[in-house]
Amino acid sequence: MDSVVMFERAAGNAAAMIGRVRSEQWHVPTPCTEWDVEALVTHMVGGFGYLESALDGEPTSVGLDEASYRGAMQLCVAQLRVPGTLDRRCLSPAGFEWSIGDAVAGTAMDQVVHTWDLAVAIGADRRLDDQVVDACIAMFVPQMPAVGREAGFVGPEVSVPAGAPAQDVLLAAMGREP
Repeated sequence: MDSVVMFERAAGNAAAMIGRVRSEQWHVPTPCTEWDVEALVTHMVGGFGYLESALDGEPTSVGLDEASYRGAMQLCVAQLRVPGTLDRRCLSPAGFEWSIGDAVAGTAMDQVVHTWDLAVAIGADRRLDDQVVDACIAMFVPQMPAVGREAGFVGPEVSVPAGAPAQDVLLAAMGREP
């Protein structure tokens, strides 16, 4: 799957989940024990800032509502579709250099996993986009979660039984208890 399509679908699903957050849920805990819902969504919004910075732009201000999130996603996607952009290089959150195309896919994976975290926190449907999950696994498991663990932002791997659904495999690799 093309990394921009992957990001657009992952961020679109994240926006829809953000739209389900009720006013009384912004301070409930999430599976990311250091963050409540508001802090988690703030982190997710940070993915746009990371990509905009990688594109040599100034991060735009993004609200914590579905419409602002979708607007930021659309702006980011338009910038990413400029020919040659995905081949440029940037620094990863773990401190190594990678292509902007890889950064886009990595940000998509972050959006996917945190959409699940948000769904758990607010009691929503936890099913993720199967095709995006499959793309994340193909691109990043098992190498990237190990890099994330070394950098301190991915929890210990959780074991799942052989033949577990792809969503469970991805979540477990990223330290979640599916």
